[in-house]
Amino acid sequence: MTALSGMTGFARASATLDGWSISWEIKSVNGKGLEVRFRTPPGFDALELAARERTKAALHRGSLQASLTLVRDVTAAGPSVDHDLLNALIEAGEPFVAEGRVEKPTFDGLLNIRGVLISEEDTGEDGREALEGAILKAFDQALAGLKSARQEEGAALSGMLLAVLDEISGMRSAAARLAADRPEQMLDRFRAKLTDLLGRELPEERLAQEAAILAVKADIREELDRLEAHIASARDLIAGGSPVGRKLDFLSQEFNREVNTLCSKSGDSELTHIGLSLKAAVDQFREQVQNVE
Repeated sequence: MTALSGMTGFARASATLDGWSISWEIKSVNGKGLEVRFRTPPGFDALELAARERTKAALHRGSLQASLTLVRDVTAAGPSVDHDLLNALIEAGEPFVAEGRVEKPTFDGLLNIRGVLISEEDTGEDGREALEGAILKAFDQALAGLKSARQEEGAALSGMLLAVLDEISGMRSAAARLAADRPEQMLDRFRAKLTDLLGRELPEERLAQEAAILAVKADIREELDRLEAHIASARDLIAGGSPVGRKLDFLSQEFNREVNTLCSKSGDSELTHIGLSLKAAVDQFREQVQNVE
């Protein structure tokens, strides 16, 4: 079973390779979709595509910022000399020196020839490939840490959402109990009001007909049934785990629609109070849902 995941978190991962210090930091906040922004040192922009694909495979929603820091230890990997090339140049120039056609080359002059002195940044093709592999491996570790942090948030969100659903379910049951007694109460109120207005009582059959019409208009059983179905759907989505944020957001809108209709049909203060409490709980549910991946 997939765990519910939030969208906020932070993670860091570090690595070293041949004098290079590699450090990734990833921050994540809420977002409607998945948006990733990278900050990499010059010359390493090409890694962004691979890192972006890894992010898409691991996450579905959120606004992320990933920063790569690279530091080279010059004491561990200073300049080096290509001895094979240096010896070849010396041997090739010896006949010309012997004939007096050229001056005997100096060591610093030979070092100025391209390729003799290998700079600290020149890791070669194999070295560059190894460095990029280490950078992406560190990114995978940071991404895993971020996902774990978001799942910790998701566990807390799951508990809060289920608690709110329990509240909604309890208020829905209370509203259902009131609704069961409403027809008889409406008849009594209707009879008392007409008697007060007309100064006499209408025939019982006529009263029953008029009260039945009012009862149909004020019937909230369909709203209560749909609320019950929405509560069950929300629990199933939470149990199924992320990515369900968009579905839960849509479901919270359906909750709100049913509760608004229930409030508009309310004819007594007690049911109105339950309806208003339901609206507050639904708003709380929808607010928390915005944090779910």
